[in-house]
Amino acid sequence: MNHLIYIYLLCICAIIIAIRFMASPQTAALGAKISIFAMLLAIASDFVPVPQNVIYLASTIFFGAAVGILLGLKVKITSLPQMVALLNGLGGAAVVCIAVGDAHIFSSALVLGSVVGTVTFSGSVVAFCKLQGFLSKPDFRFLNPIILNVLFLCLTAYFAFMFYRHFDIVYFWALIFSSLLWGIFLVFPVGGADMPIIISILNAFSGWNSVAIGFAQQNILLITVGSIIGLGGIILAQIMIRATNSSLLKLFTSHKDLSSSSANHLQTAKSINTRDAAFILKNADKIIIVPGFGMAAASAQHALKNMSDLLRNKFSADVKYAIHPVAGRMPGHMNVLLAEANVDYDQVFELEDINREFSETDVAYVIGANDITNPEALSNPASPLYGMSILDVSKAKTIIFIKRSLGSGYSGVDNPLFFAPNTFMLYGDAKKVTEEIDKFLEQ
Repeated sequence: MNHLIYIYLLCICAIIIAIRFMASPQTAALGAKISIFAMLLAIASDFVPVPQNVIYLASTIFFGAAVGILLGLKVKITSLPQMVALLNGLGGAAVVCIAVGDAHIFSSALVLGSVVGTVTFSGSVVAFCKLQGFLSKPDFRFLNPIILNVLFLCLTAYFAFMFYRHFDIVYFWALIFSSLLWGIFLVFPVGGADMPIIISILNAFSGWNSVAIGFAQQNILLITVGSIIGLGGIILAQIMIRATNSSLLKLFTSHKDLSSSSANHLQTAKSINTRDAAFILKNADKIIIVPGFGMAAASAQHALKNMSDLLRNKFSADVKYAIHPVAGRMPGHMNVLLAEANVDYDQVFELEDINREFSETDVAYVIGANDITNPEALSNPASPLYGMSILDVSKAKTIIFIKRSLGSGYSGVDNPLFFAPNTFMLYGDAKKVTEEIDKFLEQ
């Protein structure tokens, strides 16, 4: 046991160092390698002392590692949100499996871990299905979400009490089943635009799962690392909630009215072609690129990197990237895609650091970033987006908006920016459109 404590302490220190390194783009790769080392060391601790079922344990770990490697190699980087949601769910399912195995020994921590783990699993599956497009109506309403949440909270508390009182395995399975339904109905009403927040919350849940099981099994590694994950997920969710002027209560208990209050269908948007867009860009001194989910859906990050390099090196333009906290479908989605294209992180700026520069910008190049650029968030109290922090692209001298159509964003709200006098719509696939611009810039 003394040897295990030393291993656990080494793992904990390595994970803390890894997280610290991941805070900076320059050291993030090293941080990832240290975290891999910490996880391998944690897995190796299962073999100290050597268990009787060592062959079964080793084969199970090998199978899980093979599946993980296959997922990592096959899943496209644009599908990372779905993968993160799925892995969060698997973490919750693992906790439930441990709880089922130890259900014969009553523990309040085990019961709590079972509830949170099951909610994490079912909620993550729903999030995965939404992100993957399997649920075509993400804002479909079964019943009032407040009533549903209170109902399943009471059901879960009742079965937990009955299990504690009678110690009957039937009540334990009823507890698992009610928690499973609770997770489904908790996440199902949440709109797609709030998916980055939901993923952060589910990530926090997976951390608290580990804490609960850690207390039940008296494992300091699970308790410590789970606490780090849980607190990290909560802090990240809170940052994004503030950015959207929302709250946890609103997130899970209210339905936003997604009908547009504007009469955009009566207006006409000005459109340009790629040749005109290239002409505007090459004559601009300062350009801010605003990536949204359109960049992820089209895998346009490499073409965008080439365009920014051409503008910077050939035409001496000042090119920057503006990132909104909830752009995309998971926390840091745009940052990950830009990093994959080897965009210099010194060119990437968060909302609060770059918003004041739009008024001095010649061209804002926006790629499908509907909701995070919608001026109604600042001016229209009747809009569902009202109060949300946005990127002030409307203040730029010229706006080139890349969209497949004039359709609304994932929140379902129309964007009047499409019809602004300084906006030009460039219709088409973001990757193809940007590649065509690159060709004109190279000529």
